[in-house]
Amino acid sequence: MTVLEMTRPTESLAFLTARERDVLALVAEGDSNDRIAERLDVTARTVETHTSRIFAKLGLNANPATHRRVLAVLAHLEASASLASTASRGRPTTPIW
Repeated sequence: MTVLEMTRPTESLAFLTARERDVLALVAEGDSNDRIAERLDVTARTVETHTSRIFAKLGLNANPATHRRVLAVLAHLEASASLASTASRGRPTTPIW
């Protein structure tokens, strides 16, 4: 599955918990699971659990032809761009997280 095949990434992100959104934002910054664990003061296993749940909620199944971590980051960036675009048009925005 590619981001283009995802129907509404911003809606999918709405189902993420606050901590999952934190983890996804750090993934988007390029941090490894170990680095994310350090920054959030949790174990690497906890970060793995969060990333697995993020992939599941975004409908990103394991597939050797795709990289779920990259697809999740692209969904995050698309949602962020969508919020920024709405804000720049002067519309009130309610963050999805």
